[in-house]
Amino acid sequence: MDSKDTNTAQEFFTAMNAEAHKVMELFAGKVGEEYLDNLNSAWGQLLSRPTDPQGWLDAVTEYQRSQMQFWAGILTGGKAVEAAPQPGDRRFAAEEWSESPVFNYIKESYLIASNMLNKMVSSVNLDEKSQQKLEFYTQQYIDAMSPTNFAATNPEVIQQAVETKGQSLIDGLQNLLGDMEKGRISMTDEEAFVLGENIATTEGAVVFENELLQLIQYKPLTEKVNERPTLIVPPCINKFYILDLQPGNSFVKYAVEQGQTVFLVSWVNASPEQSNLSWDDYVGNGVLEALEAVKSISGSNKVNTVAWCVGGTILASALAVLSARKDTSVASATFLTTLTDFAEPGDLGVFIDKEQIEQLLKKVHSEGVLNGRNLSTTFNMLRSNDLIWSYVVNNYLKGQAPAPFDILYWNSDPTNLPASMYDFYIRNMYLDNALAQPGKLTVCGESVDLTKIKVPCYFLSCIEDHIAPWKSTFTGSENFSNCEFVLGASGHIAGVINPASKNRRNYWTGGDSGKGADHWLETAERQEGSWWPHWSGWLKKRGGKQVEAPSALGNETHPVIEPAPGRYVAKRLD
Repeated sequence: MDSKDTNTAQEFFTAMNAEAHKVMELFAGKVGEEYLDNLNSAWGQLLSRPTDPQGWLDAVTEYQRSQMQFWAGILTGGKAVEAAPQPGDRRFAAEEWSESPVFNYIKESYLIASNMLNKMVSSVNLDEKSQQKLEFYTQQYIDAMSPTNFAATNPEVIQQAVETKGQSLIDGLQNLLGDMEKGRISMTDEEAFVLGENIATTEGAVVFENELLQLIQYKPLTEKVNERPTLIVPPCINKFYILDLQPGNSFVKYAVEQGQTVFLVSWVNASPEQSNLSWDDYVGNGVLEALEAVKSISGSNKVNTVAWCVGGTILASALAVLSARKDTSVASATFLTTLTDFAEPGDLGVFIDKEQIEQLLKKVHSEGVLNGRNLSTTFNMLRSNDLIWSYVVNNYLKGQAPAPFDILYWNSDPTNLPASMYDFYIRNMYLDNALAQPGKLTVCGESVDLTKIKVPCYFLSCIEDHIAPWKSTFTGSENFSNCEFVLGASGHIAGVINPASKNRRNYWTGGDSGKGADHWLETAERQEGSWWPHWSGWLKKRGGKQVEAPSALGNETHPVIEPAPGRYVAKRLD
């Protein structure tokens, strides 16, 4: 590519990028600007280096051919050759996009141009990490510039404005102003939920607390319970009540109904003053102290554990510490969509390189915390059409109020992470993959070796998970010597919160281990419905004998402090 072509391409991209900035600022503020800066950097790297022109030429030629075929179909009265949206893309589902010649042209032009851009970036010869970044940020740009995101080019928006005599646009403006004041896009009716009243309602009490956590014990719902209690360790980057939503889809309530004595960790929503809280604190003062409290209250010297996402990474670290200390307090460990091997982090890998991490950590240490809002926006942008742009269209262009949805209420209620803890996590897990390497990490004074953990483990992963890719979680599970791997349908949240009462989706079990993830799935048996009963049966075998349910919560050493869900979870970032 000669200098003239490079300058022309750069000028075009800069002009279009200015428009994208306006759109991104509506919902993401500084985070959106950082994404666009990374997009500029990725394209700048592409345009400033020698590139095989054939790939670009092929993409442009195909673009011109597609445009000509499309116009030929229109002008001759025949059927135009259409560019189809990707499977699962619902943006152009309304009839107007196909029946109106004007809007069909807008849609097709956008899809043809999108295909051209994607082909151009896929044809270049960058290193793997740079290529991944270029393709990701280009797709973000393509999604942001969709005609569905602008009132003048969205026929559904125009029709609704006509039918309501402009009221939908007025309502949309009010929604936008309200969200600008809150500093985030509304995904659900946040006034519809109140913690402890219609969400996080499973009856229980806080029976222990320290600077890092509150420990909740839940009231039994059966006359007999398993001798060994269950301790749940949720992720600390989100609130625990994803596991205790409304009664119909509460994992906590289900576990209690199965005769488990359930304890759960409610992590602190860290403040800048707590910036020095470390990974060792989360393991030692978090999981290990919680275990001791559970043993004291239950009278059992063995505890079954359950953990989700980064909570599972913390639990794995704790199990390694216990193993090094010859401590057999844990009877079993259940890991829900948990990475313990970070060699292939999936979509999140686009953010994982030394330059980006150092830039982020500089900001995190200056503020004392990793801001939960920024982290939430990052996760949402991995699925931007579903988790961002659909709400921009519905809330601001169509003027619709978002419907009540408990999972989305939880999604809008993030937590901060202490700077020291996050620094350790991002460097040692994502950058160095140290947890998967025996002896590479020291936690709470002990050398970490996952291969020496002998407790029975249940690994639940989800086939569409974009945060903890299932093949990566499978790789991590092979570091544990006594492990049952189960693969659920759907993604990181919906695959886990799959109530047995609704009997939806499916899961796979029983594949051959030792020959990789693909072979495991080829040899696994598909099971219909929720994985919850399968897990409950697995855990029951490790629950000990049946005993009388406790008549009171806590004990003399750990008396009731306050009712569940407790103070820590109620602290919001607003």
